[in-house]
Amino acid sequence: MAQILDGLKISKDIKQEIKSEVDEIVSSGQRPPHLAAILVGENGASKAYVSSKVKDCKEVGFKSSLLKFNDTITETELLSEIEKLNADSDIDGFIVQLPIPKGMDEEKVIEAISPEKDVDGFHPENFGRMALEMEAYLPATPYGIMTLLERYNIPTQGKHCVVIGRSRIVGRPMSILMSTKGNPGNATVTVVHSHTQNIEEYTKSADIVIVALGAPKYLKGDMIKDGAVIIDVGISRVEDEGPKGYHLEGDVDFDSCVEKASWITPVPGGVGPMTRAMLMKNTLLAYKRKF
Repeated sequence: MAQILDGLKISKDIKQEIKSEVDEIVSSGQRPPHLAAILVGENGASKAYVSSKVKDCKEVGFKSSLLKFNDTITETELLSEIEKLNADSDIDGFIVQLPIPKGMDEEKVIEAISPEKDVDGFHPENFGRMALEMEAYLPATPYGIMTLLERYNIPTQGKHCVVIGRSRIVGRPMSILMSTKGNPGNATVTVVHSHTQNIEEYTKSADIVIVALGAPKYLKGDMIKDGAVIIDVGISRVEDEGPKGYHLEGDVDFDSCVEKASWITPVPGGVGPMTRAMLMKNTLLAYKRKF
């Protein structure tokens, strides 16, 4: 039976560490770090995620600003708002909550964010610096997973890590970070995706499986080997008859995998809280780089 990689617990520890640092900053007479977020449209999941980030800022003592726009905003107007945040010296870091409305060029929007304020770690400059093992803002979810592995002392050196999914937000940066020098890192990484044939051939030989597909209960217990470490990045709303009308499910079939794995992340309470904590950590880093 697997032990739980408790992202909720570790994220609380990290936020407490950040709060202690911010308390010291403020008591020395300096302003607190300031995170801003741009939210376009009425996407329910995005609204919930942004409001949780505002809550996190309050918890750690950051100042936060939320800029909300209707999905009628033009791309030009949105780029102009991004420029204002780039130029505002009172704002240390900001995010544009994805997805943005259809018809807008997501690439163009991400590239418009100043790399120094790109606390989501999505700008090509930060991505490139990460790939070259230079100092950079790491994308929050992969950063959170690496921190979880580190805090639980999960050995990664020389291990075979299979990453399912190749998105720019999770899969691809995850594969880079797991193979970089250091601890955690130094793993032998295989990336599998929708065009990979016989995925279970790869997952059955993996010491660590990181699943970022957005396909509920995709990874079954018979697809992994005994003692594997399972990291579940997926979170999907699955309709049910309950009072909410839905429940949250990860990409891992938890019940069958928990029997075979050595360590496993739950959903919710695993990777999600870590992602949010790392955004706070990146914002503190952006602040400290200025002073």
